[in-house]
Amino acid sequence: MRLGARVFKTGIAITFALFLAKLFEFPSPVFAGIAAVFAMQPTIYRSYLSLVEQVQANVIGALFAIVFVLLFGHDPFIVGLTAILVIALFIQLRLESSISVALVTVIAIMEYTDKNFIQFALVRFSTIMLGVLAAFVVNLVFLPPKYEKKLYLKIVENTENILKWIRMNIRHASEHHLLKEDIEKFKENMIKLDQLYLLYKEERTYFHKHKYSKSRKLVLYRQMIVATNRALETLKLLHRLENELYHIPIEFQQAIKTELDCLLNYHDQILLKFIGKVKSQPQSEIVEDACSGKKGLVNSFYKHYLQKSLEEDNYHLFPLIGAIIEYSYQLEHLDTLIESFHHYHKEENTLEIAEKDE
Repeated sequence: MRLGARVFKTGIAITFALFLAKLFEFPSPVFAGIAAVFAMQPTIYRSYLSLVEQVQANVIGALFAIVFVLLFGHDPFIVGLTAILVIALFIQLRLESSISVALVTVIAIMEYTDKNFIQFALVRFSTIMLGVLAAFVVNLVFLPPKYEKKLYLKIVENTENILKWIRMNIRHASEHHLLKEDIEKFKENMIKLDQLYLLYKEERTYFHKHKYSKSRKLVLYRQMIVATNRALETLKLLHRLENELYHIPIEFQQAIKTELDCLLNYHDQILLKFIGKVKSQPQSEIVEDACSGKKGLVNSFYKHYLQKSLEEDNYHLFPLIGAIIEYSYQLEHLDTLIESFHHYHKEENTLEIAEKDE
C-alpha cells in the first residue's frame, strides 16, 4: 500500500485544524477537522481557488442558517428545507464543489436550540473557517507537489509499455487477447496522463524569469503525450490488422518492420535527450534513417497496391500506413521542440530523473 503526499497532508491538515480549534478553545473542534478534509486540494493553485470558494460557501451557509432559525426555528423540517435552498443556490451559482462545506455549516449552526444563538453561530462559523484556513496553510507549506517529475515518469512508463508491444507485434510474438486487454489499459492510462498534465499546467510560477520556460515545457509535455498517443494508435491498428499483415508480400512486411523499428528507437532517444542522457544532435543519423525508411515504406505501399490491391479492392492497410507516417511527423516535431528548448533554456533543464518510485 502506497501513501502519497496528499494522504499525509490531509492527516497533517486535520491535526493542525483540531490543534488550532482547541488552542482557541472552540467548543466543537471536530467541525474544524471536517472542514479541513473538504478543503484539501492536489495543487497550490487549486487550494487557493478552493479557499475562496469555501469562504463564500461558509458565509452563505451561515447566513441561511441564521436567518431561517430566527424566522422559523430549529425544526428538522426547516433544517432540511434550508439545505435544499442552499444546494439550489449553489447549483445556480455554479459552486457545486463547495456544497458540502455549506451544508456542514448549515447543520452545525441550526442544531443549536438554546439561548445566545447568534454567538453560537459565530463560533461555529469561525470553527469551520479555521479548518479551511488550516488546510490551505498545510497545502501551501508542507510537501508541495512536484507534478513535472511525475508527469515525465508517467509519459516514459506509458511510452515504454506501448513501444514494447509494438516491437513484439511486428515480430509476431504477441498474444492477441493479451494485447487487446493491455490496449484498453493503455487508453485508461492516457486519460490519467492528460489529467496529470492539467495538474502540472495549473502549477503557478512565482518568478517572471521562469514564465517562458514553463510555457515551453507545457508545449513539450503536450507534444510528448501526442507522440505517445500516435504510438498507441499505431499499436491499435497493428493489432486490428494482424491477420491482414500476414498475407501481404514479405518485402512490404519488412518495410513496415524496418520503419517502425527506426521510429521506436527514435522515440526512445528523444525521451532520453530531454533529460540530457543523449547528446543533442539536430540532424542525427536516426532522423535520417527514419526519413529514408518512411520513403521506402511509401514506395513499398504504392508498389503493393498498384500490383494487387486495386484489383482486389483491398484498402484496409491505408489507415496503418497513414498512422505510421503521422507518428513519424509527430516524433520529428517533438525532436525539434526539445532541440529548441535545450538551446534557449539550458539553465532551466533541471529535471532530475534518478528514481521511479514517486
